Amino acid sequence: MTLFVTGGAGFIGSEFIRRGISKARIVNFDKLTYAGNPDNLAKVAGHPNYSLVVGDICDPAAVLDALPEGCDALVHFAAESHVDRSILSAEEFVRTNVLGTQVLLDAARHRKVARFLHISTDEVGGDLAPDGFFREDSPVRPSSPYAASKASAEHFVRAAAHTFGLDVVITRTSNNYGPYQFPEKLLPLAISNAMENRPIPVYGDGLQVRDWVHVTDNVRALEAALANGKAGETYHIGGGRPMPNLEVLRLLLRVMEKPESLLASVTDRLGHDRRYAVDFTKISSELGWRPEIPFERGLRDTVEWYQNNAPWVSRCRSGEYRAYYERMYADRESAATRI
Repeated sequence: MTLFVTGGAGFIGSEFIRRGISKARIVNFDKLTYAGNPDNLAKVAGHPNYSLVVGDICDPAAVLDALPEGCDALVHFAAESHVDRSILSAEEFVRTNVLGTQVLLDAARHRKVARFLHISTDEVGGDLAPDGFFREDSPVRPSSPYAASKASAEHFVRAAAHTFGLDVVITRTSNNYGPYQFPEKLLPLAISNAMENRPIPVYGDGLQVRDWVHVTDNVRALEAALANGKAGETYHIGGGRPMPNLEVLRLLLRVMEKPESLLASVTDRLGHDRRYAVDFTKISSELGWRPEIPFERGLRDTVEWYQNNAPWVSRCRSGEYRAYYERMYADRESAATRI
């Protein structure tokens, strides 16, 4: 099996590659932006099934050059994904998440890719009622520029299926957590700040509700959808335990044996949705998937990983890894030019 994975150096994409490298030949096509860290794939970098191509999904020529003819699947993780950044400027989110997805869909048709697995988010459903759950047939009502760009990408994916007969599957995942997550997101930011006894920012009253699923459980669901999902279908992936952010952070501090005085209220995010939660009955009934890692256990394991990998966190925060890989690829391009 040959898989073409976009954004494989990111948090979820790298977990997908680390799990799947022994079973498939994987081409990782990644722009290596701030959140794309080849250190995440150090364990598989030398594997004969793995190759990394540095490129932009918005560049049709680069995509076509890297995408193998007739490969078994294109698994599309690559995206701008941080809501706060999208509020500051939506342009890059529209470019990468919408235009980039359309470039990949065109390339998949031209290269006769067997299946296109599109990784989306529960945020396309927008703000839910206090006890509400987002289902696959619920209205799509994104609230943030990020969510709007992902919702738009979904529409292009479905259009490619309807117009051209492309075999597509869409997954929408709730909040992921686990090792290798870039420390701008809530849990890795809180963990790394707590390790240094620094304040942990809490938006507004901290009562925004999110559903958490461990990245390993999420990737298991993605594997199931890739292998056995029905063409044209959408599947929700969740942890099954929505919790307010404040409760999550208090639990984290208990796990780390740190005082709640580290929690620091900050001005709430513009247009901050109060609740996200997905109903994952469909993927459970059709594909037999359910989350296996209880949140408390997964949280403890995640804390332990960050504590044992402080140099990785430091390199992420400093941007040191980016400078190293930029130099490395610049040297490669220079050598290729000389040859």
